[in-house]
Amino acid sequence: MGAEDEHRIEEDSLGEMRVPADAYWGAQTQRAIENFPISGVTFGRRFVRALGVVKKAAAQANRDLELIDEEVAEAIIEAADEVIAGEHDAQFPVDVFQTGSGTSSNMNANEVIANRAAEITGAEVGDRVVHPNDHVNYGQSSNDVIPTAMHVASLEAVEKDVIPALDTLRETLEEKEAEFDDVVKTGRTHLQDATPVTLGQEFGGYRTQIEKGLGRVDNVREHLAELALGGTATGTGLNTHPEFPGRAAEYITKETGVQFREADDHFEAQAAHDAMSEAHGALRVVAGSLNKIASDLRLLASGPRNGLGEIEQPQNQPGSSIMPGKINPVVAEAVNQVHKQVVGNDAAVSAGAAEGQIDLNLYKPLLAHNFLQSAEIVANASTVFADRFVRPLEANREHCADAVEQSMALATPLNVHIGYDKASEVAKIATEEGKTIREVALEKGYLDEDEADEVLDPAKMTERGILGQDT
Repeated sequence: MGAEDEHRIEEDSLGEMRVPADAYWGAQTQRAIENFPISGVTFGRRFVRALGVVKKAAAQANRDLELIDEEVAEAIIEAADEVIAGEHDAQFPVDVFQTGSGTSSNMNANEVIANRAAEITGAEVGDRVVHPNDHVNYGQSSNDVIPTAMHVASLEAVEKDVIPALDTLRETLEEKEAEFDDVVKTGRTHLQDATPVTLGQEFGGYRTQIEKGLGRVDNVREHLAELALGGTATGTGLNTHPEFPGRAAEYITKETGVQFREADDHFEAQAAHDAMSEAHGALRVVAGSLNKIASDLRLLASGPRNGLGEIEQPQNQPGSSIMPGKINPVVAEAVNQVHKQVVGNDAAVSAGAAEGQIDLNLYKPLLAHNFLQSAEIVANASTVFADRFVRPLEANREHCADAVEQSMALATPLNVHIGYDKASEVAKIATEEGKTIREVALEKGYLDEDEADEVLDPAKMTERGILGQDT
């Protein structure tokens, strides 16, 4: 086969372009491929699926409104279904770093669906019996299609990936909270010994962090549910039927199983993307929670002989290529790295969402890509963290009990019985002479045996109240 046999000629308003013979994309996509050899990063499954969902809903609405021939509309719907199903992901080769409106990706979808729809009708690819602009893009503009796809993909990722993953982690932490409820250990503030807590209480704090994170993520759904579709070029809705936005939103809701609606204000929906910045901010906070929990568990599992060693981490894989027997908290470290990536993505999203001029934000591809990457890695990290690190954790009960008895912070309840100065004296002597708080308090005659049993009981110190006093 010669070089010419490997290509076909397609045209756009700028003239002819040689396109690979087996490609469904056309001239405008080919120009974008050649114009943007920047990162090699293309949109992933979620966004390509969302483009298919939007194009299918648009064709359905335009069919209902008798704006597109029914046979053409049905062919577009069938081709869009294939895009939704992932059958043509390789046909979306445009770099994420492209025109700020995402026009190249919109035309990529228009051309792929148009050519595949033409094929479905029995025509040849490139014949334009189904036109990418006149049919697939009817009543639309890149300026409203891309933010619509962005919200569809983002809200689907939140509802179908992030929330279920966080709920799995929450349930796992709750299980550990109950399992470790009776494990009394040394609390730590400033990384120094503090009054006793239970390991279950610490895990309860982690569980609450994730619960609150779920609430934060849930709060962004209302604004991501707004769709820009119907605003066309600047938000006026020129060339679009008045019923088109509402009908299309209903079809998108039906297709995804996620509730969407027409934007409250089409000018805002295209010129600003505050909803994306807000939503990514929730992901950043959640990633920070994951980072804190992972870092804490790494510390609690440090050792095994010369660290805190209060919990025993799972043996996921050998930790060193040179030190035999070394086991590292590899899953927790991966979670830490996810947090740093999300923080970087958030900087890009917040900067991009604040930009654009007058009637159009020009960072749409960047916003979509970074949000979807953050959603994916937060969801995946939460699931892996729950399954492969948190769930297998075991408490080192004996070590926790021994260590808490040695803690200088056990002097704290002495404050209300002998005063802060004498309690400080007890703690100082205990530290210098290597004795326990109990031993020194008895030697100094500040407490008798019964009082010491009541006032210096580490388990009772994990509860609210004043030890040694009736309440």
